[in-house]
Amino acid sequence: MELKNGQKNKDEEEEQTMGMTFELSEKNECELRDIVARMLQPGKGILAADDPAVALGSRLTLFGMENSAENRRRFRQLLFTTPNINKHISAVIVQDETYRQMTDQDDRLVDLLRRTGIAVGVKVDEDTIPLFPMPTEDIEKSNKSWKGETITQGLDGLAERCAEYKKGGCSFAKFRCAYRISQRTPSKWALEQNAMVMARFAVTCQRIGLVPIVEPDLSCEGTHGIEKCQQATQQVLAHVFSALAEHNVYLEGIVLKTNMVTPGLCCPVPCPPERIAEMTLLTLRRTLPVAVNGVGFLSGGQNAIVATNNLNAINKIGGQTASKTKPWQLTFCFGRALQENVMEIWKGFGENVGAAQKQFLHRAKANCEAEQGEYKDEKSISEKLSAIDFKGDTTRYY
Repeated sequence: MELKNGQKNKDEEEEQTMGMTFELSEKNECELRDIVARMLQPGKGILAADDPAVALGSRLTLFGMENSAENRRRFRQLLFTTPNINKHISAVIVQDETYRQMTDQDDRLVDLLRRTGIAVGVKVDEDTIPLFPMPTEDIEKSNKSWKGETITQGLDGLAERCAEYKKGGCSFAKFRCAYRISQRTPSKWALEQNAMVMARFAVTCQRIGLVPIVEPDLSCEGTHGIEKCQQATQQVLAHVFSALAEHNVYLEGIVLKTNMVTPGLCCPVPCPPERIAEMTLLTLRRTLPVAVNGVGFLSGGQNAIVATNNLNAINKIGGQTASKTKPWQLTFCFGRALQENVMEIWKGFGENVGAAQKQFLHRAKANCEAEQGEYKDEKSISEKLSAIDFKGDTTRYY
């Protein structure tokens, strides 16, 4: 339908924007599949280096450094110049700040990664805002401890930003929506609205030629047991993939990033890795279409060793019996669980770069073995890395 001024009917235009009638060409689909294959290479995983400046800065100040753009750049440079990192990391998620930063040799940090065959993508979600703002009296009753449910911003101007990142050599983008687990949450409204936001993000990315990493993230805070987390995660994923289908998202051209199914951090009942693996796989089998090629699990508040052991259990159990098969690549998309202790070792000093990079590569190697279900212990990882020189050409950056 055309209006007198020649413009499309507004409803039709909005429908196109949301992707309801848009279909990718065969060439577009092939490009997206190729990117996904690069991101989900067997034996490798994804580094989430997209910490907001405030979060990364809090760790810098903890170890006696100023939270400055320069110190954030130096730390990212340390990670990205680690010897042999491309043998263990297939893709890196960065912040917009990182996308624009340079090495000491005036080389773009993202180009440094791309030359080693590592795919680069940018976190494009923005701040969260309350979905149900609480009345003042309710906040006072809850001692201001309950923040309520949220929805993520970032759709405004998304197409323009994604087009810039694509032109600048990026292969994918990531968008996160957060959920809280309680007796009343996640609510139906939160499930529906956040799923719609992620679907619109995915459509926008695919039209521009970027693979969308869709990240529904259920908070690990709380005393809830693993059964409650399983129910909530199943609800979230079911709504997400329903919304993706409604928006005609090409499932072979996405990557899912989500939480493992675990009890809350304050749950009094301990849970072994085998149980976490069983419940995580159960949830995926009930909700995740086989058209999706893979999942990158976030560490979600777990310490480095725990996250590695849980990932290992998921991949060991996944192929043991016909009833527990996993048609997807199940890998890691870790941030803190890969970088744990790295900054503490570095402390901003050039002479500590080698030792810090060794710790980083150690964690990457451990999780690559877990991604294959072959992780044994920390000592065996150290022995395998003993021959690598961590004080060679990378020291020139400091």
